[in-house]
Amino acid sequence: MPSDHPVPIVLDCDPGHDDALALLLAHADPAVDLRAVTVVHGNQTVDKCLRNALAVCTLAGITDVPVARGADAPLTRPLRLAPDIHGETGLDGPELPEPVLDPAPGHAVDLLARTLRDSDEPVTVVATGALTNVALLLRAEPALRERMAGVVWMGGSTGRGNITPYAEANAANDPEAAQEVLDSGVPFTMVGLDTTHQALVTRDVVDRLEAMGTTVARTCAGLMTFFADTYREAFGMPDPPLHDPVAVARVLDPTLVPTVRAHLVVETEGRWTAGATVVDLDGYTGRAPNADVAQGLDRDRFLDRLLAAVASYR
Repeated sequence: MPSDHPVPIVLDCDPGHDDALALLLAHADPAVDLRAVTVVHGNQTVDKCLRNALAVCTLAGITDVPVARGADAPLTRPLRLAPDIHGETGLDGPELPEPVLDPAPGHAVDLLARTLRDSDEPVTVVATGALTNVALLLRAEPALRERMAGVVWMGGSTGRGNITPYAEANAANDPEAAQEVLDSGVPFTMVGLDTTHQALVTRDVVDRLEAMGTTVARTCAGLMTFFADTYREAFGMPDPPLHDPVAVARVLDPTLVPTVRAHLVVETEGRWTAGATVVDLDGYTGRAPNADVAQGLDRDRFLDRLLAAVASYR
């Protein structure tokens, strides 16, 4: 059952349209306590993603959460961006306010480490981009894995990919980092495409956002309209899937996103399959489960929770 005690979390993200809504959900929902936001390369350059995170915080009046710039490239691979999906800014569509907040000093790894140390209880890292920052943290201070309640990652897939035939973008952007985090022993939850593709932003969802009449809700509606246009062009999908807030939802209320235990590895060597997340749902390998893997979404309750969060802003 969901806990009555707010779960302390850090959001590690690469805003990104769906990351923006994940940030709004994580700050507004009373089931979690958002302690920090860290930014990584991915949907755009880390500098553009940092600006987007600060702009979303400015838009929503989020002034009590530090935001830090993280890794600007994968551990070993060339940088890969997604302007075809998220635009040249990473948050194309409606105009966002000029950020009035300054980023936290130092690297995202420093903010992550400080947040973990200062917390009176273990902190969950909700990661909605490549896992480079988390891998760098565990390299720098492996003892801090004891201060992590777990990593809940929007990434991967139990089936097909969305950037290569078998790799989802967050996994493909830094497969080595994802495997390092898996190998660290930190409790790991994968919320993959097969689940997030159930979180479709249909026209009625945009209508509900527009009907709220607030600046934040109108901006979200505009972001989702842009996102729908690029998804339609890139994938032929009439409605875009709202990937990243589903990872936050798993922490808000685990019954929204049920999981199964399975052995998970991230392919790092395949010529055609690098970044593929190999999920042994049927026990073929005989290896012990090392991850919780999302296997569904209560879409109606998820959307109600997300829209209630957006409605709480002006």
